[in-house]
Amino acid sequence: MAILTDFNQHHAWVTGATSQIGYFLLPRLQAVGFAVTALSRQARSNSADIIWQQADLLTSSLPITQPSVLFHLAPLPLLPPLLARLPAHAPLTRIIAFSSTSCFTKTASPDPKERAIAAQLTQAEKALINECQARGIAWTLFRPTLVYGCRLDKNVTFIAQFIRRFGFFPLLGRGTGLRQPVHADDLAAACIQVCIEPKTTNKAYNLSGGETLEYRDMVKAIFQHLEQKPRIISIPLPLFKMMTFFLRWLPAYAHLSAAMIARMNQDLCFEHTTAYHDFGYQPRMFSHNDMGFTCQPIKH
Repeated sequence: MAILTDFNQHHAWVTGATSQIGYFLLPRLQAVGFAVTALSRQARSNSADIIWQQADLLTSSLPITQPSVLFHLAPLPLLPPLLARLPAHAPLTRIIAFSSTSCFTKTASPDPKERAIAAQLTQAEKALINECQARGIAWTLFRPTLVYGCRLDKNVTFIAQFIRRFGFFPLLGRGTGLRQPVHADDLAAACIQVCIEPKTTNKAYNLSGGETLEYRDMVKAIFQHLEQKPRIISIPLPLFKMMTFFLRWLPAYAHLSAAMIARMNQDLCFEHTTAYHDFGYQPRMFSHNDMGFTCQPIKH
């Protein structure tokens, strides 16, 4: 059965449970009556109505013995092999999984690592759909834009940490590229919404945030939330590349690349109209919330 009418009759399995989406999804699953098994690479103590199971998704199998829904929040390329190891008789009825709009935005990146990420996501999406079709499992695939909300991301949280440390933020040129930051709790809510909506089976959705703003304005909003006067410095590309080269020696900035810098002036926008019509998706505005700075993230 693809559509759930009674959550108490289904078990929820959550991979990537210690992610920022998992932080918000676990209590939402409990609230609607799911019994929950959360998977983590590290051993954790069970809590109220949540069973924590230590598992390496590269080698583990899911011991599913009752009607279940899988919420896959871990990297998508891990999912098709995980399903391939699932016994044919396992009563897995539904999968809600996360890819990323990076499968579109990074296909033409000058960085070969980013192009590889885009290719891996695209291949994983196709493999997931094929595996689900072969096993008769209903699936829903989410591709969020820039995710934030629990201080575990490398976008909004990175900008805030840089501001706190240095008191300013550098931009390449004017930083006019459009962004649609999406709160992790809105994505968690979407996971619950699609479980009861028949229109959402075997479909993929791009999930953007409720506000479209220039990269520069996103940075300004973060300054304002930190109660600091915006100090934004436009830096030419050669100088920016030099600064990035030295910053990457610090662990907190090891993920920086020239391709990331160039995207400050590129529009990365996606409509979520179909998600709104199919299951009532209505994400919050970026500028009108705490940006996740006040939550206490799950410790890995």
